[in-house]
Amino acid sequence: MSTARTLATAARVLRQLRHDPRSIALMLLVPCVMLFLLRYVFDGSPGTFDNIGASLLGIFPLITMFLVTSIATLRERTSGTLERLLAMPLGKADLIAGYALAFGLLAVVQSTLATGLAVWFLGLDVIGSPWLLLLVALLDALLGTALGLFVSAFAASEFQAVQFMPAVIFPQLLLCGLFTPRDRMAPALEAISDALPMSYAVDGMNQVLHHPEITGDFVRDALVVAGCALLVLGLGAATLRRRTA
Repeated sequence: MSTARTLATAARVLRQLRHDPRSIALMLLVPCVMLFLLRYVFDGSPGTFDNIGASLLGIFPLITMFLVTSIATLRERTSGTLERLLAMPLGKADLIAGYALAFGLLAVVQSTLATGLAVWFLGLDVIGSPWLLLLVALLDALLGTALGLFVSAFAASEFQAVQFMPAVIFPQLLLCGLFTPRDRMAPALEAISDALPMSYAVDGMNQVLHHPEITGDFVRDALVVAGCALLVLGLGAATLRRRTA
């Protein structure tokens, strides 16, 4: 890997995104709008928002970054940009790291906006530090970026990239513990949920929600989410192809 090439790739991606206001709006505004709507859907029951708001603070960034990253990367491939880039002295790791850095910077902005809105404007009652919420939200957004980069290698069109969402995101959403505690699920489903990174993202948010200090479980959850993001980025570099078949 070359630091200069990675930074140059990240700068190019950011320049392109600057001319795509719809993608920027999807990444930065949609999670905030969804949290705002959720808060006032449960306006008569603020305790409900406190119980699920922290979990969704991590889930919404993951979903939006997954969608935007998978579509943007696939667009590079179908337009021939990726093939021209890989014909240059640019390694796959440089390219993947550059994309991850560019979208990671946007993930920082997205997570900061969503966390600030939830805690200081919508009144999310958190016992732990809001900065820990921000950390988990950022890790979730980076995980969504990594998953988007990975699945884009297996899609032939933007429509197919969107179709990966039910296969990759929805099972995690159902089994992450948002709707029912994971220890109350059938043993087989609980075992599957233990292998899904979104489960640890939700657990990490709940640790911050209920504990004033950093717990061992929180450290485990954060490390698992970060490790999964790095693992998927490595798989994305290994499966990166110049063009879509």
